[in-house]
Amino acid sequence: MDLLTTTIDLDAIAHNTRVLKKLAGTAQLMCVVKADGYNHGAVETAQVMARNGADQFGVATLAEAQQLLDGGIDKPILAWMWRPEQTLIKGIELGIPSPEHARAAINSGLDLRVTPKIDTGLNRSGIDEADWADTFRLLHDAPNIAVTGLFSHLACADEPGDPSVDEQADVFRRAIAVARDCELDVPTNHLSNSPAALTRPDLNFEMIRPGLACYGLSPIPGVDVGLRPAMTWAARVSVVKKITAGEGVSYGHTWHAPSNGYTAVITVGYADGLPRTAQDALSVSIGGARYSQVGRVCMDQIVVWLGAEASVRAGDEALIFGPGEQGEMTADELANGLGTINYEVICRPSGRTMRKFKGGDGHES
Repeated sequence: MDLLTTTIDLDAIAHNTRVLKKLAGTAQLMCVVKADGYNHGAVETAQVMARNGADQFGVATLAEAQQLLDGGIDKPILAWMWRPEQTLIKGIELGIPSPEHARAAINSGLDLRVTPKIDTGLNRSGIDEADWADTFRLLHDAPNIAVTGLFSHLACADEPGDPSVDEQADVFRRAIAVARDCELDVPTNHLSNSPAALTRPDLNFEMIRPGLACYGLSPIPGVDVGLRPAMTWAARVSVVKKITAGEGVSYGHTWHAPSNGYTAVITVGYADGLPRTAQDALSVSIGGARYSQVGRVCMDQIVVWLGAEASVRAGDEALIFGPGEQGEMTADELANGLGTINYEVICRPSGRTMRKFKGGDGHES
């Protein structure tokens, strides 16, 4: 019995992939599995996604792409974060975020498929408009380079109605036109991240590129297309203790028992990814009932107030967040309490957290 686990529901991953494939319409679906599948397990989730409608995969780094190749993924894999001096790998498609990256790809001598990344207004990585034509011609003239299309990333798609979304889309269309003027075919272009995939079907182009939505969470509060959260983070009760009214709990005694009752010690702390700022923002679910976390979050453990409840026992499962089906907080609720976003919450479980999977092949592992 592990003290701290994330359980990944592969049936939920399959369901979400099918939902997103339907939203893609006639466009392809690229599932983003960077950061170890948003902390869900890149290879395991990609295998399920591939069987349920994913046409391509997106990752940040070459190492992440290699992991998918080693895991038997045979669909196109695009990696968009790499250094021009890195040794490139045949079989991995490359995002091209600058003219320097274009030259590095050409000079590698490898036959490569590449996708130029266009800065349409996020002002992060991406080829600036002043460099479009020269970069496109450079790639066009290179005999070892095949350009698959263009891509870009939206800054404010999680704010429906923000004018920058349409402004960026217009810039992206202009980039496609310039590429074609430079005799590049650019057959498969993609702009839509998860929020745009859920709300802007007019921006599907030839492919959509969702990340968060693949794992069952919505990037826009109130937008529900039937996704199913796939991750549950659970700890264990290690100790149940009596406490007297007025006694302090944990470092600094920042909380005192309001009455005689019981506390439970839970096996998770900031070394495992639960931030100290979770104090007073977290409720843990044990046996279907929620109990407030009290006192400071420690490196290895937290304390919850049981009140007069005496039925909780050492060894009981304590749910930190999940789909909400057992009364536990959802990732959205915890994110709101922490003043952050659900993306960060699902990436947090770490340290001594053990990952296991259920569904997908009919059994739990």
